[in-house]
Amino acid sequence: MPVYVYRRQDGSTFETRQRMAEDALLDCPTTGQSVERVLQPFTPHYKGTGFYSTDRRKPEGESGRADAPKHEDTPRTPPRATAAAA
Repeated sequence: MPVYVYRRQDGSTFETRQRMAEDALLDCPTTGQSVERVLQPFTPHYKGTGFYSTDRRKPEGESGRADAPKHEDTPRTPPRATAAAA
């Protein structure tokens, strides 16, 4: 269950655990003052290969597969000659 932060009328705050399906509290359970829910910042933590800027990347020229041909192994073919317009 998530923890929600509420602010009382006097400016003090408190935390409470609630289900996501429950409605927001309108009154403080201890003092009876009216309250409002305070939005908290969310910081995602990405994990995986190559998705985040701090992930390690393979050096240039390395392939993901061991059996993949290297650039030097593939024969180069000349570009096709095109018919010149007269």
